[in-house]
Amino acid sequence: MLIRYKRNFEKIAMGLLSFMPQEKDIKILQKTITEYEQNPDYHLYLWKEVDAMIGVIGLQKMGEQNKMMIKHLAVDPSHRYQGIGKKMVQEIKKLYKDEHTICASDDIENFFLKCSEEEA
Repeated sequence: MLIRYKRNFEKIAMGLLSFMPQEKDIKILQKTITEYEQNPDYHLYLWKEVDAMIGVIGLQKMGEQNKMMIKHLAVDPSHRYQGIGKKMVQEIKKLYKDEHTICASDDIENFFLKCSEEEA
């Protein structure tokens, strides 16, 4: 299930975000978390199953186009290939379906398109 990011999830969120290649550097990771905490156009969610947070998905509102772009998407390596990433994308689409169109950044585009093809 998707859970909206809260400050007390900071270490968990940073750990999950660090699985993304562009977020390996600690300074970049700290800047990313700060952006999600302070910028109202950035939204971060964690994916919880049973008692563990195992995924993270982050979005950015794109100006006045009513678009939300998925900027970050990561799943704990021990839970990959189980459809968690796809579930996160589907839940985000449901969450924002009445307000925004969901798209993906270049880093996530291929995965996003694959998820969309499988829905059809």
